[in-house]
Amino acid sequence: MAYRQFSFGYGLTPWVKRLLIANAAVFLLTWVLPALGGWLAFAPSLVLLRPWTLLTYMFVHAGFWHLFFNLLGLFFFGPPLEERWGSNEFLKYYLVCGLGGALFAFPFGFHGAVVGASAAIFGIMLAFAMNWPDAPIYIWGIFPVKAKWLVGILAALALMSAVGGSRDGIAHFAHLGGFAAGFVYLKLDLADRVQLAGLRKLFTRPRLKVVQGEARPAETRRARRAEEKLLDEVDRVLDKISTQGLASLSPEERKLLDEVSRRYRQN
Repeated sequence: MAYRQFSFGYGLTPWVKRLLIANAAVFLLTWVLPALGGWLAFAPSLVLLRPWTLLTYMFVHAGFWHLFFNLLGLFFFGPPLEERWGSNEFLKYYLVCGLGGALFAFPFGFHGAVVGASAAIFGIMLAFAMNWPDAPIYIWGIFPVKAKWLVGILAALALMSAVGGSRDGIAHFAHLGGFAAGFVYLKLDLADRVQLAGLRKLFTRPRLKVVQGEARPAETRRARRAEEKLLDEVDRVLDKISTQGLASLSPEERKLLDEVSRRYRQN
């Protein structure tokens, strides 16, 4: 599964990298010390005795392929979101979706232990599809499917398996919990508000640095005018987000914010 590189780009952003390492490290630890997995896995009947498992369960995996596909999803879908939202907001959203997966295990009666980052990854995929709905996702690197359709299909399969009482040992309701928590979070525009505040802080800082003898006055004035024009356009887009939400932006406006955010964070 892969997607083409778009103008927003992708790479191993800070929290994506840390989460990849943390999941792999915990997998190795539980392979060497199997009893550790029981103390980190989430069991609804034991949550009062082991409350930490509401979060730690998402770092434990049932096997190599369980780990592999979750980390693959995080690797491909996580970086664009972390770039757009910022690292702190990305981590918060990831944990909220994982927590939603654990909470869904209560009312829907999943018996036994719940492990894996799947709920968090399903939430990440949902957010990706809501931000870039028409982005082509290449299944096995060959078959293109739009992000919105892929996520819709996965949600439908999880729902059918959960309602149908599937006995495949997969916590389908936990997957739905990740979807549900992510959907509510995004629909409440919590991510938008945090992103808007971060962008305003980023773009209102003085950016033009002039060192004596570094540039001629005419060049300095032109650079200042270009900078002010760019910030005026960014302010217009930020005002639009403030009044209408992130979903109201055109592809060109999204591209402007992505490119300018990346440029300014690198400076």
